Amino acid sequence: MAIKICKMNLMHLNEISSKLKEEFDEFWNRNVLEDELKNPNSKYIVALENEQVVGYAGIWSVLDEAHITNIVVKKDYRNKKIGTMLLEELIKIAKSEKIRILTLEVNINNNIAINLYKKYNFKEVGKRKNYYNGVDDAILMTLELLK
Repeated sequence: MAIKICKMNLMHLNEISSKLKEEFDEFWNRNVLEDELKNPNSKYIVALENEQVVGYAGIWSVLDEAHITNIVVKKDYRNKKIGTMLLEELIKIAKSEKIRILTLEVNINNNIAINLYKKYNFKEVGKRKNYYNGVDDAILMTLELLK
């Protein structure tokens, strides 16, 4: 499996927009993602296999801080290190932009993602009650890139 990571464009969004719910877990809809592509503070990347989108991720940057908005992998491609590749690329982007601290929220029940973030030295710094769908709590995590 040869995975290529590149910047997301409108063509990629068109490819995944009809499949968001069934194949990716619809965290955000097409309109929100399209707005993100237009946002100068936002950067989105995709993971491609044979030019087909199998995952995507985004980051918002403001001054010297950035927030990982999402890392999403197509259901059939999970547990194949694609999320890891996307996270590594987001960290590279943040470092290239001289980001000091990287933050994210993760569902308290998503042990796979929590363990991935801990592997990359993200630290738990708090919780948001009922953050996901008014039910599940979120763990707030941060990674210091520059001190």
